[in-house]
Amino acid sequence: MPAPTAPSVRRLRSTARAMLPLLPEPESWLDVATGDADFPEAARTLFPYTAFDGVDPTPRVLHAQAVERLEEGHVGCLTDPQITSRLRGRYDVVSILNRPADPGELRAALTVLRPGGHLLVESPDDPRPALESQGCAIVATTRRSAHVPDRLTTRLTRTLPALCGAARTLDHTMALLVAGTRFARTYRVIARKAPSVPSAP
Repeated sequence: MPAPTAPSVRRLRSTARAMLPLLPEPESWLDVATGDADFPEAARTLFPYTAFDGVDPTPRVLHAQAVERLEEGHVGCLTDPQITSRLRGRYDVVSILNRPADPGELRAALTVLRPGGHLLVESPDDPRPALESQGCAIVATTRRSAHVPDRLTTRLTRTLPALCGAARTLDHTMALLVAGTRFARTYRVIARKAPSVPSAP
């Protein structure tokens, strides 16, 4: 699997940076569907003292652990009851990036979060109703770019190779201009799990 390109590393760091004002030094962080752990690798530059774990349905997560991109790698889906029960209440942050907001996966993510922990979601669907119905407080919402840069570049360079440089510039400019507007297709939401209620004496 090739290493991520410079623009994608910047984008991953930008996603991780969104957590800094809310939780500058999380102890533990789980990345869902982490694959080769590109996101934890990028986020580690901002959170050097955080232990990053990952869960993924493929054995790539074990390779990511072997090359020390992750502390622990778990093969499977977060919605698997065995994984969820093993990781229950273990993480300060859980990230679910570039996936539809599946209510079952969101519930499982909240299960593995500690009380008061944060869930970072980037999704083409708005996850806020599902999270609020689970008692979460939405602490940050923004919109990401309407397209992934390089799509226009790829299409134009096939037909007009001479326009490659101009297309690349236009591609990244468009992504920056629409970020944060209603034209952006991806939601970035940070939700806080309700803190535990102390039991009565």
